Amino acid sequence: MRIFIFFLLLFNANFSIAETDAERATSNYFNSIQNNPKKLNVFLYDLPKGADLHNHLGGVSMAENMLRYAKQDNLCVNSQSFAVTENLNCSPTFQVAKIQHAPFLYNQVIDAWSMRNFRSGKETGHDHFFATFIKYLPILMKHRTEMVNEAVERACREHLIYLELMVMPDDNQSGLLGSHLVWNNHFDRLRQKLLNSRVVPITQEISKQLDHYQTSVQGFLNGPGKQWCPGFKLLYLYQVLREQPPTQVFAQLLTGFELANRDPRVVGINLVQAEDGKLSMRDYSLQMRMIGFLHSLYPKAKSSLHAGELVPGLVPRSGLRFHIREAIEIAHANRIGHGIDIRHEDHALQLLQEMSKKHILVEINLKSNAAILNVTGQKHPILLYREHHVPVALSTDDEGVLRTNLTEQFKMAVLNYHFSYKTLKQLIRNSIEYSFLPGASLWQTADYQHPISVCQMSLHSGKLSSCCQAFLAKNEKADSQWKLEQQFSKFEHVFLK
Repeated sequence: MRIFIFFLLLFNANFSIAETDAERATSNYFNSIQNNPKKLNVFLYDLPKGADLHNHLGGVSMAENMLRYAKQDNLCVNSQSFAVTENLNCSPTFQVAKIQHAPFLYNQVIDAWSMRNFRSGKETGHDHFFATFIKYLPILMKHRTEMVNEAVERACREHLIYLELMVMPDDNQSGLLGSHLVWNNHFDRLRQKLLNSRVVPITQEISKQLDHYQTSVQGFLNGPGKQWCPGFKLLYLYQVLREQPPTQVFAQLLTGFELANRDPRVVGINLVQAEDGKLSMRDYSLQMRMIGFLHSLYPKAKSSLHAGELVPGLVPRSGLRFHIREAIEIAHANRIGHGIDIRHEDHALQLLQEMSKKHILVEINLKSNAAILNVTGQKHPILLYREHHVPVALSTDDEGVLRTNLTEQFKMAVLNYHFSYKTLKQLIRNSIEYSFLPGASLWQTADYQHPISVCQMSLHSGKLSSCCQAFLAKNEKADSQWKLEQQFSKFEHVFLK
């Protein structure tokens, strides 16, 4: 009996997932279509993609869809800025409800609300991008439910099984609450004043809004989504506007941490708006200290922070030297969004080693970085991160504004960096492993070769044992990872033929 147990333990310690015939066949096929754009597009579209971890609800919808959502809203398009406002006396030509009957104006609006047809000139890609959101803000405020549905349906069609969506359902009521306070550096006192005010009721109202989103999404998932994406999961990050005075940023951050502590659908927070903005640059270190303080009080809440979405010339050189480091070391960020300026950070190699050791994933947004910062090809740090074993995953950022999808991010990665099929699988597995889904992982090691002991034989055979099933039932992350492996198996077996 002891000999049996010894060999069982030895097997568990050394068990790893071997390359299957189907995986080898898929790799060979993938290599054969590198110069065939049509076949490559089909392959990447059908490829299981895991999760999108960097996706803003405010930028997710196509402009055409937003115009459709707003047909009954009595909104008027400004003829110069193309921003929409409520106006009962709007000229028929500029009424959102009738704008489709004016093709030239209709197309001007689409271009103003997105990066479609953008050509750099007097306006940079950066400025055009960040100017879009305010133009359709009244539509976003009224139609978040439809936009959530749009994001989920698109994710399902692209074979995702999980989406982390950045949202701000309270329309910054929490920030406005903070505007009534006088700033002081005693975070604990400021927090208590806010808790004695309306922070908790605001979190309760946000949860009610999420109920509406979830009810609508569930209707889709129980209908067409049943076929496209069984077991799909949607969770949220509460986004905080970094271009505000400190009291308002702190109030929003506190609301986000409280919300994540009270509502399991909200798994953490993020900072949004241009990182190079005046207030963001001035208060960056202060904002990191705020997050670090709240992290110590709400350890369950995660944070994924936009950091290093900067390039030389956009800000002074001094502004490129510390943002990623402070996000990790002071704010205790679990993930970094963009991380473009890593090469300009002080002691960059040491920071890369630290990110690798701490398993800090970087959310890579290739189309966004190209359109907003003009960072493409070898100028992008994705290969630098991989060289130093910093985990990365591909994500979309703002699908609607950028007129993109996750498939395009994979295509850009393949064409620009010649990633192999196995590399794509690693990036996809990263997207679930480093997600904020609750529970333990299916994997013991970061190379995805050694599953946890109770599921080793199940992964080897493809048949779910009762012990593994019980483990998956208690751990949402592992459950999604199991589903991803089943998707890979099904996808790869096609190429055996």
